[in-house]
Amino acid sequence: MAPNAPSLHGSTGATGSARPVVLLLHGGKVASHDPVRRWHLSYLRMVPLARMLRRSVGSEADVVLLRCRYRGWNGAERSPVADAQWAIDEVLRGRHPSARVVLVGHSMGGRTAAAVAGHPAVAGVVALAPWWPNGTETDTLAPGSRLLVVHGTRDRWTDATLSHAATMRAERRGVAARFVAMRGAGHFMLTRSWHWSRLTRDAVRDVLFAPDSTSRGEIGRADRPI
Repeated sequence: MAPNAPSLHGSTGATGSARPVVLLLHGGKVASHDPVRRWHLSYLRMVPLARMLRRSVGSEADVVLLRCRYRGWNGAERSPVADAQWAIDEVLRGRHPSARVVLVGHSMGGRTAAAVAGHPAVAGVVALAPWWPNGTETDTLAPGSRLLVVHGTRDRWTDATLSHAATMRAERRGVAARFVAMRGAGHFMLTRSWHWSRLTRDAVRDVLFAPDSTSRGEIGRADRPI
């Protein structure tokens, strides 16, 4: 049986447009070739974030949610990475060469975002409770790009310590990186969901509308739990 095709949900912009794009990437499982359905919680978790971003930046940027083919990362296959690479190419098709992309990923989506962050159009990444098992996933980010990582201190699914290490590793490489430890929050962004949303919104706006200068002093740091 032919594999499912990835799909994009939201405006992909007009030909020649220089409008930036916010691309949301959902979570998943360590291993699964089951197709992603719209009712799966990993996908549904990103829908409110997409709606919030359309309200806050939709007049100035296109906000698009990717639905991957498979639910799993699937080891060396890295299934969602190919889907995200396709999505970036798709949203940039026909746009002005200056168009920028901001990636917002939760859990496995955070790992996917890091994997494709080396694309020249990617200006920043927002990683929410990312699954970064190696702690080196941020090595793909270009110096001068921007990174926000938010991780709950009670996350039992992904490792906040590794996320922090990867964030600080990126900062040492010249990425404008910030780590926020969300006190008492777990993996699924339910505790103080409004705060996860606000941090995401502000970080996206920071990438989209800040001056080209991206010194670490401008983005600031928050390593203490909030």
